[in-house]
Amino acid sequence: MAVMSLEQEIKHRALELGFDAVGITDTAPIANADIERLRAWLDSGAAGEMAYLHRNFEKRIHPAALLEGAQSVIVVALNYKPPEDEGSLPAPEVSSGEVTTYACYEDYHDFMRPLLHKLADFIRARTDGMQLFKVCVDSAPLAERALAVRAGLGFIGKSHMFIHPTLGPQVFLGELVTTVKLRPDDPTLGACVGCDRCLHACPTGALSTDGRFDANRCISYLTIEHKGAVASELAAKMGDRIFGCDECVRVCPYHHAAPARANQRFRFYHQRARLDLSHVLELSLESFAAEFAGSPVARTGHETLQRNARICLANAKRDRSSQKNHARGDYGDDCGKVTR
Repeated sequence: MAVMSLEQEIKHRALELGFDAVGITDTAPIANADIERLRAWLDSGAAGEMAYLHRNFEKRIHPAALLEGAQSVIVVALNYKPPEDEGSLPAPEVSSGEVTTYACYEDYHDFMRPLLHKLADFIRARTDGMQLFKVCVDSAPLAERALAVRAGLGFIGKSHMFIHPTLGPQVFLGELVTTVKLRPDDPTLGACVGCDRCLHACPTGALSTDGRFDANRCISYLTIEHKGAVASELAAKMGDRIFGCDECVRVCPYHHAAPARANQRFRFYHQRARLDLSHVLELSLESFAAEFAGSPVARTGHETLQRNARICLANAKRDRSSQKNHARGDYGDDCGKVTR
């Protein structure tokens, strides 16, 4: 029986812990083209109010800056595509709002961090015990999608989401930065070819055919990150989405072909897929905190979630009015008039 290398042992242990894919890269800065693209995107204002993306820019592009003496980055992916019996949305009701799929799970930060710490313990036991590690799950300033590509896990799609060629776009990424010197994997060669479905599916035009992404128009950004009023043009296009948006994912061919999640320990709450809008508007600050404890929905905050609920209700009222007018043939005062 062949003896596994340390890299193979690490990957085997990561899969045992419940991750669905794992790759390894070094701690060199991300590619110059990626750095310039990120810098230009931030400078253009397309990141909206996400000021945290402007902070720690040097750390974000250079993983070695996160940990003194860092040599390697282990990148893991967790599939969160729910099985059909879990992922199908309940029948929409006028008084309910849709929640993006990932927020129907327990908070992935809290789920993935302990697993990465266990992976660090495993590596520490296989080395001299003096090695250092830093666990990163989304919140650390790290260009994780670029690192995931470099670690051989997938590519960045036209939706600007990371796509694993087998697992699709519904994956969470996590990283373990370490002083252990590991052999890196080859980068992934992949791209969206001959498909623009996500561009056409975006309700607000946040995705452009020239490759640009404007977070200011993205429903996920508007319902989660953006505070204050939402422009009426964009609010009308939010429909019944109270937290996040999955339109670009739903149309992706890689998503359709992807398997459902394998890790059954990662808890999915089907009842969170739609929220009763009236109930949301009745929540006090304390009851909001209690109801969404341990849920990604807590991130948006009490005031913003209630703002989203009011927008959803206004959209539902407008749609009902439009349907009534259409049913009775009322198309406006100019219908049937002849212009001379």
